[in-house]
Amino acid sequence: MAAYLQWRRFVFFDREMVKEPPGPEGAGGKPFALPPGITVCDSGRGNLVFGDMEGRIWFLPRSLQLSGFQAYKLRVTHLYQLKQHSILVSVGEDEEGINPLVKVWNLEKRDGGNPLCTRIFPAIPGNKPTVVSCLTVHENLNFMAIGFADGSVVLTKGDITRDRHSKTQILHEGSYPVTGLAFRQSGKTTHLFVVTTENIQSYLLSVKDYSHLELDTHGCGLHCSSLSDPSQDLQFIVAGNECVYLYQPDERGPCFAFEGQKLIVHWYRGYLIIVSKDRKTSPKSEFAGNEAQNSDKQVLNIYDLCNKFIAYSSIFDDVVDVLAEWGSLYVLTRDGKIHVLQEKDAQTKLEMLFRKNLFEMAINLAKSHHLDSDGLSEIFRQYGDHLYNKGNHDGAIQQYIRTIGKLEPSYVIRKFLDAQRIHNLTAYLQTLHLQSLANADHTTLLLNCYTKLKDSTKLEEFIKASESEVRFDVETAIKVLRQAGYYSHAVYLAEKHAHHEWYLKIQLEDIKNYQEALRYIGKLPFDQAESNMKRYGKILMHHVPKETTELLKNLCTDYQPSGNSEGPGILEGKKANSEEFIPVFANNSRELKAFLEHMTEVQSDSPQGVYDTLLELRLQNWAHEVDKQIKEKLHDEALTLLKSGRFKTVFDKALVLCQMHNFKDGVLYLYEQGKLFQQIMHYHMQNEQYKKVIEVCELYGDQEACLWEQALGYFARKEEDCKEYIAAVLKHIENKNLMPPLLVVQTLAHNSTATLSVIKDYLVNKLQKQSCQIEQDGQRIQKYRDETTRIRQEIEELKASPKIFQKTKCSICTSALELPSVHFLCGHSFHQHCFESYSESDSECPTCMPENRKVMDMIRAQEQKRDLHDQFQHQLARIQTDSVVEMLREFYPDICFEIVAMSTTGDKILDTALSKIGEKSLFTKELENALERNEVDLVVHSLKDLPTSLPPGFTIGAICKRENPHDAVVFHPKNCGKTLSLLPEKSVIGTSSLRRAAQLKKKFPQLEFRDIRGNLNTRLKKLDEKEDFSAIILAAAGLKRMGWENRIGQLLSPEDCLYAVGQGALAVEVRAKDQETLNMVSVLHDGETVLCCIAERAFMKHLEGGCSVPVAVNTMLKDGQLYLTGAVYSLDGSDSLKETMQTSVNYPQRNEDGPNDDVQHVGITAKNIPGQAQEAAENLGGTLIFELTLKKELHSIEQCLF
Repeated sequence: MAAYLQWRRFVFFDREMVKEPPGPEGAGGKPFALPPGITVCDSGRGNLVFGDMEGRIWFLPRSLQLSGFQAYKLRVTHLYQLKQHSILVSVGEDEEGINPLVKVWNLEKRDGGNPLCTRIFPAIPGNKPTVVSCLTVHENLNFMAIGFADGSVVLTKGDITRDRHSKTQILHEGSYPVTGLAFRQSGKTTHLFVVTTENIQSYLLSVKDYSHLELDTHGCGLHCSSLSDPSQDLQFIVAGNECVYLYQPDERGPCFAFEGQKLIVHWYRGYLIIVSKDRKTSPKSEFAGNEAQNSDKQVLNIYDLCNKFIAYSSIFDDVVDVLAEWGSLYVLTRDGKIHVLQEKDAQTKLEMLFRKNLFEMAINLAKSHHLDSDGLSEIFRQYGDHLYNKGNHDGAIQQYIRTIGKLEPSYVIRKFLDAQRIHNLTAYLQTLHLQSLANADHTTLLLNCYTKLKDSTKLEEFIKASESEVRFDVETAIKVLRQAGYYSHAVYLAEKHAHHEWYLKIQLEDIKNYQEALRYIGKLPFDQAESNMKRYGKILMHHVPKETTELLKNLCTDYQPSGNSEGPGILEGKKANSEEFIPVFANNSRELKAFLEHMTEVQSDSPQGVYDTLLELRLQNWAHEVDKQIKEKLHDEALTLLKSGRFKTVFDKALVLCQMHNFKDGVLYLYEQGKLFQQIMHYHMQNEQYKKVIEVCELYGDQEACLWEQALGYFARKEEDCKEYIAAVLKHIENKNLMPPLLVVQTLAHNSTATLSVIKDYLVNKLQKQSCQIEQDGQRIQKYRDETTRIRQEIEELKASPKIFQKTKCSICTSALELPSVHFLCGHSFHQHCFESYSESDSECPTCMPENRKVMDMIRAQEQKRDLHDQFQHQLARIQTDSVVEMLREFYPDICFEIVAMSTTGDKILDTALSKIGEKSLFTKELENALERNEVDLVVHSLKDLPTSLPPGFTIGAICKRENPHDAVVFHPKNCGKTLSLLPEKSVIGTSSLRRAAQLKKKFPQLEFRDIRGNLNTRLKKLDEKEDFSAIILAAAGLKRMGWENRIGQLLSPEDCLYAVGQGALAVEVRAKDQETLNMVSVLHDGETVLCCIAERAFMKHLEGGCSVPVAVNTMLKDGQLYLTGAVYSLDGSDSLKETMQTSVNYPQRNEDGPNDDVQHVGITAKNIPGQAQEAAENLGGTLIFELTLKKELHSIEQCLF
């Protein structure tokens, strides 16, 4: 029971008198008054409804335009206006005596200007005349209940608007007057509360027998009961003189001790409205008005039962009823006046509570008004500020916690950091994490709070939360714990959340637990175990070498994590690259050797670096060993490793290792495998092993004939007697005819011990053979002369005299000739039918035809080869020229362009590599001569064919937009779909470029590269029709222009092969003084291509390189920055210099006229491109080569050049 005397009182409603509306002349402002004799009232559907003693029913809308009609002849006693329907139910009297009538009015339909009465029936239960005490109607129009003074209740079920569809019965009979009725609908269940002066009952109308239950043994007076809204769970309110009780259909609920005689009870928007008699005299107050209270006054109180305060209290004179409509309360007094009570808005009410620091009440009020979360958060903040200022930090932090998610956490954190209230701040931060709203800084702060409070329990509880409860940044927590020295906690967190890097870092750097760190790595998945062993392998090898080596062996074979419960073989093991872990053993050669030997045993296909390192280790051990037996064993191991066949692709490296450690047997073996027969012989020469020198010549002389020549020179230089060996060498030279006799004599002349007798037999035999050869040659010459003379005579005879055919037999059937016959000048004659049967041509002798055809085929093949080359050169040049002319025609449609085809020296040389010709202007000289003689006005070139320094009087007037500059691989049909890296070992690759060969030899040492010449079609034919090449390398731009783009099997990236200077770009060369032509072609300049090519050509110019020099570049223009990569290679690709530089070319075009407008940059004139940008590009090329020079490797560049 709640005592209302303890409840706070507020003025949450404004009271006003309802006044008449202004008249036509503006008059008004007087209190509005109803007609006298009002006995009953209700409200709903936008009207206040009144009934009076005269039987009239009045309607008062919001406009205060009162209207009414005569409903009864005598009086109206009860009204019930439905809220959801325009139906009004009234009870009144049409005649004297106790004879109440119930009328149902449809307010939407009219009957003679009045509402339509749809039903009339008497209200007397049975035949007993009794007075109606109360009335209620269900909003679904299916129930109506009427209470009587004799204690009975009549229930009408069915459509209450019609007699036909409804049924009336007595629901309740009792001894005490019925004072209140109310329907309660909950889902499909309907209850009827019945209250008398002595008891309270509820009837269940949803069942057939209308079961009922007595709820209490006391009742209330008339108008002292009501039904609450859903906010109060539709409870039935009964107001007694001492208390107000609330009831559910099956039980009594709470009660409130509101004293005083209750006159009227209503429920309005969560408020309980009670009008009661006030028999006490109270002084003036804000609730009593300006007049002193007396015993005849009535008090209207508005209670908030949820928040337990009185929202309003005021004194009224003789209240008839309280009505609710249009969002306000209307109080009708006996004098016909109406008072309106308007509820203040929520913000005004909250401000009133804030001024009195009633924050708890404000919170409850805000919730009951369904204030949004932002509004509630602001109240919590103000409440927290209030408590904080009062020093109640514990209470304040609880309010601030309720603001989480709305209020910026830093607002609260700053307060409690300044106040040094760490435990309060900890509580706030904990909640912040629980709501998953914490960031890394909050986690750091919370952990620091735990560590400062030394609250290990809370700390462990925080970090050991389950996966679903983790609401913080784990990595931040690990960092803070590590910094605070809580290593065990940090390690736990790192392991639990799989922060492997942090776990290992703490174990190795802080705890120094190397065994545990190694165990942990062994449990990780392959990729993570591999990366962590690369990172921490060295430190682990230093402290736990054996265990680390074992883990590496496992990692490089079929790795299975140690924690894998599925066992070996269930999951497919992965293998790490054992070569990548060699640096881990930097200071432990013993473990390194054990590791490498294990890898070579279990994996025969181990990376080459494994075998290289193992060989080096074995050679080191052999070189430093002093025990003969052990040294011999190490010798055999090293030699066995060399003979394993694993050093074919790294022959040079293995050879260097053997030479460094003076491992002679290994050196000789490698020389033999590398077919370095001269080095083998020189080795024996250095050791003066003459027999070995002869043996080498005998073994390998057939493969490399110069060995005998070198052996002869070696023995010739010896001052000691070497006649025996010289004789053996001379015998072989004579048999194989390896040296001219004069050279043999000159060679032996250097040996003072070699006498003429040593070479006597050799010279005699040689002279005899040469004499015989001279004699044979003389005879052959005479034979050719005689034959030539004969042929000439025959030709003269044919020209000067008739040819007499004297053949008597057919040359085919050998039968006697008969007419008709066919004769040829060669002397053969045939029967006509034999000739027609056997001859393939009417104009050719069948007998001589096979020999003649061989000759003619050879001639045609040579002519066809020449024609194909000319056709191809014309085709490619025409394609390039046509593309340039087409662009010019777009700009100059009125100019007629004539195309003249020409050939160059470079086009005609097909059997010699460009690098061996030496001339830099192979493809330009003839064209420039024609340009100089004014035979043509402009010449189209491939830019890569143009030297970096043009002859005087010429310039490059335009560089068109570049095609793809990279190189492409065209594969033999049998290798279709492969790449260079997938070709079998020793596959032959064709290229005429030293640049390509040098780079690709280094990139793909397993492949062989050979020169291939000829035009593009010729090279493709050589590739497709023969088995000489597995693939050839060509420029992608040329393939595309010739329509062979579909043959490209692989484009070589800059990482594989840098391209040639100017590759892919077309240049237009003109006379430097021909301003008209120069201006015309300048429109073809592509700015990006021009700047890139200037930088490339400047780089080559400083090297004086051309097609015959292995110079390669790669350029890129991006965001105003020009990037140039330049490289120079040795001919075999083993040595190279490579560097990348950049410069800004983001300069505006300056409109300046002057003598420098036509300045050339490496032969290029481009007036429409900013000069500063061209200078920057040219300087970039020069600076790049200068940068290489600064590295003190200029000698390497010169070696590449020469």
